[in-house]
Amino acid sequence: MQVANITFDRFNALADDQAQSRILAAREKLGPRAVILGHHYQRADVYRHADLTGDSLKLARLASQTDAEFIVFCGVHFMAEVADIMSRPEQIAILPDLAAGCSMADMASLAKVERCWRELRDMTGDPDALITPVTYINSAADLKAFCGEHGGIVCTSSNAASILEWSLARREKVLFFPDQHLGRWTGYKMGIPLDDMVVWDPDLENGGLTREQVAKAKILLWKGHCSVHQMFQPAHILRWRNQHPDGLVISHPESALEVCRQSDYVGSTEYILKTVKAGAPGTKWLVGTELNLVNRLAEEVKHEGKTVQFMAPTVCMCSTMQRIDPQHLAWCLENLAEGQVVNRISVPEHEAVPAKLALDRMLAASP
Repeated sequence: MQVANITFDRFNALADDQAQSRILAAREKLGPRAVILGHHYQRADVYRHADLTGDSLKLARLASQTDAEFIVFCGVHFMAEVADIMSRPEQIAILPDLAAGCSMADMASLAKVERCWRELRDMTGDPDALITPVTYINSAADLKAFCGEHGGIVCTSSNAASILEWSLARREKVLFFPDQHLGRWTGYKMGIPLDDMVVWDPDLENGGLTREQVAKAKILLWKGHCSVHQMFQPAHILRWRNQHPDGLVISHPESALEVCRQSDYVGSTEYILKTVKAGAPGTKWLVGTELNLVNRLAEEVKHEGKTVQFMAPTVCMCSTMQRIDPQHLAWCLENLAEGQVVNRISVPEHEAVPAKLALDRMLAASP
């Protein structure tokens, strides 16, 4: 198998139905040598081709358990990195479009986190003895490696509470990045006062905080957010409750604190799917997470008389994940079928080893 840099141009002009036909043909040729992973937020015309569906960690773990030589991740960059880190050495992780990134993940770079750590050393004396770095799985591999090297750990939206408990049992404080909202909601549910959770702004000297604020804080929240989940507002929930007094509200914890506080249920994508599907027939749901997932869920439960409505009044989807389209998937699979790898995601060993250490800590600490 050779690695090639083959132009995408001739695929870009394909009509959607042509791309769909070529995907099916390439998949048939590849057979079990390739497994296609589809994240919950993936657009429908790509999601339909997925062999495995779920959230990013679940998909990476499932892919590593298959016999597939090629792991084609229809998601975003950090997800394919996790798949590469967790897969067997002979497996190859591929992202159909390298431009499919994550704006939240981009809000915390290794350079900014290392600068933060240096400033915390000046402010506290020894952050490695005092602070556990915790990175949300929605982050680059080098940040997971940073956590691995500094006694830290990775978390997901499902296990964040367990991971914060693990972290605070070992050190006095936590530096949580890149999503402030998941960190704040998790700390709030654990009973940590809001005043003990302060925001570290990486664009300001010392994060914009005083030594006294850092000394008092239990959790230092990185100033980062998800562009989709920040769209949801308490006013959207109030409007829904006025229209549907018997309706239920469920939100992802990447949403703002007040949105989560006003929701009946808060949890990960998997939790949202399971909760709505387990709801009584005829129930009405307002859902605060990505649009593709909400639309798909609405179709899956409408036969039970359930109503599922997207929380924001405006269309809001994960625009970077939308970059994985049928044309890119067809290009990727056809090249694989012809014996050429495009868009391989390969995390260098000096990052992969400590990143896997942080991921393994997470798996050991998770319920």
